[in-house]
Amino acid sequence: MTIHRRHILGAAALGWAGSLSLPALAQDWPARPLRLVSPYGAGGSNDILTRLLGDFLGRQLKQSVVIENRAGAGTRIANEYIAHAPPDGYTLLHAAAPIAIGEALYPSLPYDVKKNFTPIVSTAIAPLFLVVNADAPYKTLAEFVQYGKSQPNGLNFGTPGAGSAPHLTAELLLRVAKLKGINAHFRGDAPAYTELLAGRIDATLTAVSTAVPHIQAGKLRVLAVSTEERTPVYPSAPTFRELGFPNVVGYGWYGLMAPAGTPAPIVERLNKETNAALADAEIRKKAEAAGLELRGGSASAFGEFIGAETRKWAQIIKAANITAE
Repeated sequence: MTIHRRHILGAAALGWAGSLSLPALAQDWPARPLRLVSPYGAGGSNDILTRLLGDFLGRQLKQSVVIENRAGAGTRIANEYIAHAPPDGYTLLHAAAPIAIGEALYPSLPYDVKKNFTPIVSTAIAPLFLVVNADAPYKTLAEFVQYGKSQPNGLNFGTPGAGSAPHLTAELLLRVAKLKGINAHFRGDAPAYTELLAGRIDATLTAVSTAVPHIQAGKLRVLAVSTEERTPVYPSAPTFRELGFPNVVGYGWYGLMAPAGTPAPIVERLNKETNAALADAEIRKKAEAAGLELRGGSASAFGEFIGAETRKWAQIIKAANITAE
C-alpha cells in the first residue's frame, strides 16, 4: 500500500509540475531571439511589412527578431515549416492569403490550417484594383460589364497565377456579373501590364502600387477596388459595392500565426505588441507606400476571418473548377 501510494503521489506531482511548465515558459518569454518567417522572397509587400514589424517587436520585446524568407510553392514551404515548429513563441509566420485556399486547391497538404496553427493578429490587406487600358472603349465598371456581355467569349483577365487572390476575385466578379471570361496567368504583374497596355487582355486585378506609373502616364485606368470600403491606399477608387456589386470583395491579406499549442499568454503579448505596431504612424505610412492597408484586432477575430476566407474561396474554386498549376 505504501509503494502504491508513493507512485500515485509521484504521478500527481509530475502532472502538477507539467501543468506549470507552460505558464513558466510564457512568464520567461522571450529569453532569446525570435524568428519571423515570410512566405515570400525579399522586396515584396509581405517582406517589407514583415521587416517593419520585426523591428518594432524587437524593440518592444527587447530581443532581436530575425527575418527569414522561405519562399516558394505558393507559401506552402513556409507554412509547413511553421506547422511543425516548436510551439514556444520563438518561431512565427507572417502568413498570407494562400494559406486559406490551399485545402480546396491542393489534393493533399502536409499540414492542417485549423489544427496546426494558432492565429495571432491580422496585419494588413493588399487591396486589388480593377485596372484597364485607358484607351479601351469602357470608362466605367458598368460599361466594362456591358462590354463583356457583348463579346462572344466574354472578358480576358490577366492574373499572377491559379488560385491567387486576383484570380479568385476575377472569377468572383465573372460569376456575380453573370459574365463569360477566362483568366490568363502570368509570372507577376509586369508581364500582365505588357499585355494590358498592348490591348491583348481586357483587364487585370492588381495592387495599385505597381500600376501607378502607368496610371499617372495616362495609359491605365482604375475602375474599382474590391475592398469592403474605400481604401486609403488609393481613395479615389470606388468599391464594387458602391457600383452595384456588393458581393465582389477580395484581396490579398497577411497576418501573424504561430504553431498550434503556443501558450495563450505569449499569443496575447504578441497580439498586443503587433497592434501597437500597426497603429504606429511611420509604419502605416511605409505600409501604404507598399500598397498595404493595415488592419489589427483580436486573435479570435483573425481566426474567424481565416475560416470565412477558407469557406468563401473553396466555393469559388469548386464552381470554377480551378486546379493548381
